[in-house]
Amino acid sequence: MNKLLKYRENLNLTQEELAEKTGISTRTIQRIEKGTEPKGHTLKVLAKFLEINENDLKEDKPESKTETINYQLAKHINLSSILGVIFPPINILLPWFIMKSKNQVNAITKQIVSIQILYTIIALVCILLSPFISKWFSITKQLTLILLIASVVIDIFIIIRNTIELDKNQKLLIKLNFSII
Repeated sequence: MNKLLKYRENLNLTQEELAEKTGISTRTIQRIEKGTEPKGHTLKVLAKFLEINENDLKEDKPESKTETINYQLAKHINLSSILGVIFPPINILLPWFIMKSKNQVNAITKQIVSIQILYTIIALVCILLSPFISKWFSITKQLTLILLIASVVIDIFIIIRNTIELDKNQKLLIKLNFSII
């Protein structure tokens, strides 16, 4: 039963009487009793008239289905990225394949794959630009090799650090504020 309907019936009021006493249209009261959630001015006026808290008129939202996360499997998905550190498509495809095949599509595993996608894009851009940067700034010709080694070390650090954090606190330490997948 709708909350407004329950309060109105407890006061032995018709929809028309409630509308008249609150200054809210009968049609609005009908809509609220059919499931439209009251907002703003309407919510305040009704709560004040009924002498209740505004939240008491809001319908309870059904509890969202909570994700069950297998943290051990999330660690394995994260560690599988190491196998592709040298060959970047594998560092994305292998965790993604494991995530999908084991049906572990959740916020943590999406972050793991998203981090690897972003890492791969950034590393690729840096490595592709390194010959031009070397030439423009007269930097050593070994800049490409240095960037390649640095990107591998950084990715390994991210993977290991996130695995440790998953093991200790069941969350990722290094994560994005968004998900690519």
